[in-house]
Amino acid sequence: MKKLSIFSILIVLTLYSGCTKDFAELNTNPYQISDESLRQDNNHVGAYFPTMLNNIFGDQIEHNLCNESFTRQLGTPTPFVGGVNNTTYYIRWNSYWGRIYGSIFAPVRQVLQIAEAENNEVFVAWAKLLRVLAASRLSAYHGPIIYSNYGSSDKTILYDSEETLYNTWFAELDEIVDAFSRNVDYGGMTKFDDSFQGDVSAWIKLANSMRLQLAMRISKVSPALAKTQGEKAIAAPGGMITTTSDNFYIKNYDGFFRPARICFGWGDTRMSATMESVLGGYKDPRVSKYFDPATDNTLYPDHPDFPYKGVRNGATLVAKDDRLTYSTIATAFITWPARRCFASSETYFLLAEAALRGWAGAGSAQQNYETGVRESFAEWGAAGVDAYLQQDETFLPLDYDDPKASGDVNDFISRIKVPVKWDEADDKEVQLEKIMTQKWIAAVHNSIEIWVDHRRTGYPKLPYNYQNDSNADWGVIAKDDFLRRMPFVNGERSNNPGGVADATQKLGGPDEIGTHLWWDTGGPNF
Repeated sequence: MKKLSIFSILIVLTLYSGCTKDFAELNTNPYQISDESLRQDNNHVGAYFPTMLNNIFGDQIEHNLCNESFTRQLGTPTPFVGGVNNTTYYIRWNSYWGRIYGSIFAPVRQVLQIAEAENNEVFVAWAKLLRVLAASRLSAYHGPIIYSNYGSSDKTILYDSEETLYNTWFAELDEIVDAFSRNVDYGGMTKFDDSFQGDVSAWIKLANSMRLQLAMRISKVSPALAKTQGEKAIAAPGGMITTTSDNFYIKNYDGFFRPARICFGWGDTRMSATMESVLGGYKDPRVSKYFDPATDNTLYPDHPDFPYKGVRNGATLVAKDDRLTYSTIATAFITWPARRCFASSETYFLLAEAALRGWAGAGSAQQNYETGVRESFAEWGAAGVDAYLQQDETFLPLDYDDPKASGDVNDFISRIKVPVKWDEADDKEVQLEKIMTQKWIAAVHNSIEIWVDHRRTGYPKLPYNYQNDSNADWGVIAKDDFLRRMPFVNGERSNNPGGVADATQKLGGPDEIGTHLWWDTGGPNF
């Protein structure tokens, strides 16, 4: 009996062993992606990039009610919060900070941890490039930002000064371009890259173009460094974005072109009065590519051959319904699959300014200016560029009349008095104004850099806010001036007060909307 029992136990153990030997195999989901497969396809690092790219641009409260309003490209017919809000220089919304840190900096950190451990220098370089792109746009809002100390667990997290940031970005662009250049034929980015389909050489062009852009930002405050970095970009072996086929577009990962949703879904944005003034006065053929005619033909008796009507930025508004018949953005944008982040026209306008500043290799200011306009017309499929470039003082921006407001409320006399046609006899200030005015026209739906340019140079000569609600809460803006920056966010004031205090010191002025950023010197352009 005892022997039998032992024998029985041995049989059971043998059977159990046989069963468990294949347990893992038999109980594995055949549809589950293995760690090995994830690494083979680069999903473990590449999956982060759509989120990062999707958040380079903000949404309504980060763009339409901030830089798109500050640059007078789009206007709102909606009197948000009783008509006292960002567009009238009283800050209600300030969320770009959270978007950039939460949706770009955080995943970049994850990518770098993985890719650096695996010596995958292409994904390291790609992540760093998107970080520079995002950070440079965020700094254009606030000035000093948390960069080198991002991820710190210290009670006080210090910000980087703007001067430190730009030096850091130039050094990082060196590393990024070097890494890309060693891996031009790399094919592992393709499935995650809806912008350039994994073409590493295209990302090199973007990096070089960004260097030129950042160099020009600091051309007045640090001219020697700007010249060095600008000339480096111009001479870069990998080239820059110089044709429309090179343009950097970001796919609408969430399925819609956000300005179209704001315009058609919510009715909260319209053509700006400044666009009406400039495009109408210049008889600009791109207007039909940007906007639709007003649906009320009584709105434009002063220019019946130009059936468009815009809303003044910082207008005194009563009710949203008053101006819903004003010009919407073009209905074609409803189905646009992507958003432009860097175009060839911008490169040529940068080169035109570089030529005025005497940077080596920049070429002719006139040729670059005219090529920039031609590239913009080509991008939008607009005809008539040759005639447009010959327009003289006969074609100048229109004065603006708001037919929905009594008296002269919301009206303005155009401050832009320069024609389209280039004149070599003009002084550099006039030539720069022409460059910046055309750059402004070309930059529809990508207005952050235009906001930089306007603060940096004073051009184009945009109308001032009619309604100015700035006060001691966020800082006072003079009636003949513009909002210069966005304040540091309330979450940082509460959770990182020492960091904000340090950042304010680095800012060089109070944490207010009227304080100039480092590169916004307020001084002469030449």
